[in-house]
Amino acid sequence: VQLQASGGGLVQAGGSLRLSCAASGRTFSTYGMGWFRQAPGKERGIVAAINRSGVRKYYADSVKGRFTISRDNAKNTVYLQMNSLKPEDTADYYCAADPRGGGSYSFSQYIYWGQGTQVTVSS
Repeated sequence: VQLQASGGGLVQAGGSLRLSCAASGRTFSTYGMGWFRQAPGKERGIVAAINRSGVRKYYADSVKGRFTISRDNAKNTVYLQMNSLKPEDTADYYCAADPRGGGSYSFSQYIYWGQGTQVTVSS
């Protein structure tokens, strides 16, 4: 599966962005999906994840209540709605696919990765 992330940009603190990740192929609905981020000089870490059906979701503590992950299996797309953005949310954001379907928070479960989309939050 190939993943294409989009929707990043420059936004002021308190603003919102919606990231999209479009997947190729007919097996998208079988994959768990995750959003990760990597800030300069830091390791890549989980932001949010969603299982194949969209019922089960996981959020990092730092984004709970501000970010929402969702998916549209008919459109082969997963979204990350980011509200109340903070300067510390500045990073490159990556989407990834978990073939096991569970939408794990574990980095090692994700096999397919999209390119990053940059999010910059100014104070």
